[in-house]
Amino acid sequence: MSRVKGGAASHARHRKVIKAAKGYYGRRSTAFRTATQAVDKANQYATRDRKNRKRNFRALWIQRINAAVRAHDEALTYSKFINGLSLAGIEVDRKVLADLAVHEPEAFNAIVDQAKGAMA
Repeated sequence: MSRVKGGAASHARHRKVIKAAKGYYGRRSTAFRTATQAVDKANQYATRDRKNRKRNFRALWIQRINAAVRAHDEALTYSKFINGLSLAGIEVDRKVLADLAVHEPEAFNAIVDQAKGAMA
């Protein structure tokens, strides 16, 4: 029985890593050993930052909502506004609220008025 050398599989595996490291600086893009390390670390960052992206967007939406609420009424804060929404029974997520605040201020102001009315 002839022995199996595995050259084709190794070459394919190396080619896959080198392709993933395309655009990296220096030997990180050409040498298999350093490219493997660089690609592994890049994948760790990518996994971590998929979670962080969700946090960052939520923080952005909250900032936009807070700015729009305060522009509508100086005394009203973001937390009071969210409390008013829950008291009024309005279930709109922060992404939609931020989009309304930016693109349709009249509709957002109507929601703010409803939230203020529920708190009073």
